Amino acid sequence: MGNSYLCYQYCNNGTLHEALHLDDEIHKKLSWNTRIRLALGTARALEYLHEGCQPPIVHRNFRSANILLDDELAIRVSDCGLAPLISSSSASQLQGYGYGAPELELGSYTYQSDVYSFGVVMLELLTGRKSYDRSRPRGEQFLVRWAIPQLHDIDALSKMVDPSLNGMYPSMSLSRFADIISLCVQPEPEFRPPMSEIVQILLHMIQRDP
Repeated sequence: MGNSYLCYQYCNNGTLHEALHLDDEIHKKLSWNTRIRLALGTARALEYLHEGCQPPIVHRNFRSANILLDDELAIRVSDCGLAPLISSSSASQLQGYGYGAPELELGSYTYQSDVYSFGVVMLELLTGRKSYDRSRPRGEQFLVRWAIPQLHDIDALSKMVDPSLNGMYPSMSLSRFADIISLCVQPEPEFRPPMSEIVQILLHMIQRDP
């Protein structure tokens, strides 16, 4: 058998991971409204995979390093559904990166597991922190574990926000963003919302905060 190749459109602005954690120039462009639009574009991509494709596709390796940014900072999701073809240890790698849902430990990966990983990406957009960062104090290394207890405390939440935003965001919008994250990263998969529901909530946020 010959080799198989998957081609992507070249995205000049790299990945969301690079924009948030490595490229200071692009990071400065990520206003609060831009972050909401990035979350919406990413949610729409997953909604298409889960609910628009026939047969539906579970991404299985969803993280900010697999979200590409074009010249207009629109998103392109890569590696869709390829994780099982690439490596049998992809689930454990995902957990190591800090994106893995709890059910991965039991060998289960579903659409709801993608939703969990999407919630982690939203946390990255909110905080500017990596999903896993061993350079931070022990209690802050895994982003989800550190952030979840603080998402419904408005004072704690405001301290979690990416410092590069300089407080330039509406507090109500911040609370709604945090609410979506809480829904996505619930431990029980069956309680996480479908991506179509998340898309509608984010659309409503953009309409209210143009």
